[in-house]
Amino acid sequence: MSIITKTGDEGITGLWSGEKIGKDSPRVEAYGTIDELSSALGIARHLCIQDNVLCAIEYIQRLLFRVGGELASLSMPFDNPINEDDEKTIEDKTKELEMRIPIRSFVVPGMTGGSAALDLARTIARRAERRVVALSRIEDVSPVLMRTLNRLSDYIYMLAREEEAAQGKLTFV
Repeated sequence: MSIITKTGDEGITGLWSGEKIGKDSPRVEAYGTIDELSSALGIARHLCIQDNVLCAIEYIQRLLFRVGGELASLSMPFDNPINEDDEKTIEDKTKELEMRIPIRSFVVPGMTGGSAALDLARTIARRAERRVVALSRIEDVSPVLMRTLNRLSDYIYMLAREEEAAQGKLTFV
C-alpha cells in the first residue's frame, strides 16, 4: 500500500476512523501539532544524554501516538484512549523531578543541546494544547486528554532542567 493517496491534492485528508475532512480543520491542526511535538522530541532524544530523560522522551512519544489517534478518531472511539492513569503518571513523574531539582526562579532555557531541544518541544506542547482547546470549543474532546496535555508541557520543562542540572548548567535568572 502506498502512502500516496492523492486525496490531499484537493485539501482533504482521512481520519483514523475513516472520515474525510479538510486539512485545514481544527481537528487536523490539533493532531498535526501533536505530530510536530513528537518530531521535536525525536530531535531532543538525539541530543540528550541522561538515561532517565531518554526513557521519558520515548514514553512521551508513545503517549503522543495515542493522543494523535484519539484526536484522529471521530465516528468511532479510539481503541487505546488517554486515561487517568496516563495523566497521573505524567503528574507523578513531574513531581519526582521537582523534588530533585527545586526551581526557585525563572530559568534561562537551553543551556545544553538536549535542554534546548526539550525547551522547543515544550513550547510546541503548549501550542498543541491550545489547538486541542480550540477544537474542544466546537467538538467533543476528552477532558482527561486535555488535562494530560496540560501537564505534559510541565513534564517536558522539568526534563530539560534535569539535563541541565546533571551537567551543572542549570542557570537561574
